[in-house]
Amino acid sequence: MGPAIKGNPLQIFGYLLVISYLIGEFLIPKYSLFTLLNLIGVIGLVISLALFFSSLNLFNSYKENPKPQTYTKRIIKTGIFAYGRNPMYMAFVIFHFSMFLTFENVAYFLSSLGLFFWINSSVIPKEEKYLLETFGDEYQRYLVAVKKWMFF
Repeated sequence: MGPAIKGNPLQIFGYLLVISYLIGEFLIPKYSLFTLLNLIGVIGLVISLALFFSSLNLFNSYKENPKPQTYTKRIIKTGIFAYGRNPMYMAFVIFHFSMFLTFENVAYFLSSLGLFFWINSSVIPKEEKYLLETFGDEYQRYLVAVKKWMFF
């Protein structure tokens, strides 16, 4: 069995997407953004989908399950995982933030912050502990060589 993570990040991402839409459209007033920010949001949506599907493709090619609670047989260090240890989680956060920029819905902004803090403080530490226990020095070298969130 993999790390004891409560909740599935993909499901949480989806639930937050729906909840943010409903709250932002019907409860929170909209704040107009510049058209340039809307365009940046659309570009962010495309980038987040590319990150997600390239990550998912690598999981599938390695015959690994992307669900964090599952057992893993190897560390994926190629492709997008050579630049960041958590590209799928990064895709989730960027997607929500880009939804905010595109649709001017403040709930998406709040959900992107919440998702980032939950993943960064709860999901990733448990995954890293599990991977260190499972792969030891090999994973420690990967931790040192590759950034958690690509840019920091």
